Amino acid sequence: MSVSLRSATSDDLPHITAIYRDSVLNGTASYEITPPNQEEMTVRFEAIRDKGYPYLVAEDETGAFLGYAYASSFRTRPAYRWMVEDSIYLAPEARGRGIGRLLLDALVESCQTLGFRQMIAVIGGAHPASVAVHRAAGFTETGLLKGTGYKHGRWLDTMLMQKALGHGAETDPDPSVYPGTLFGG
Repeated sequence: MSVSLRSATSDDLPHITAIYRDSVLNGTASYEITPPNQEEMTVRFEAIRDKGYPYLVAEDETGAFLGYAYASSFRTRPAYRWMVEDSIYLAPEARGRGIGRLLLDALVESCQTLGFRQMIAVIGGAHPASVAVHRAAGFTETGLLKGTGYKHGRWLDTMLMQKALGHGAETDPDPSVYPGTLFGG
């Protein structure tokens, strides 16, 4: 099977919404309980893309939509502007096939190219497959938050993992990298 990655467009929102809906209803990656509709997903998509963050999709050779990944701000305070949080969601039939790793590697590369210095994964339910794919991509565990969410009749832990991008915290960032698009100046 051949998988291609590309930047997401608004035409992808029905697929993105459907995959996220399945994750909300059946998984623990998101702590949402009620899946947002396509209108809300459009607002979220545009907020991420309008700030210049990468938003990627994966398709197979037939054009079947397999999943998506994006980076967004970890926190909105200006000192955090060099750190991004990754999010990856896969169609049920795409899980366990290495597609999450392809998306994560491409997302890391995109964020590094943009000048970000750290990426953090906030893994709902401390899901073992998600922890494993992040570990394989060079992330290290930085913390486990116990009992952070209650979903599907049980308490869930949240795993935090982190990966340095580029020079990480070894050198000062170049303040001219962001001419105001990501954080308003």
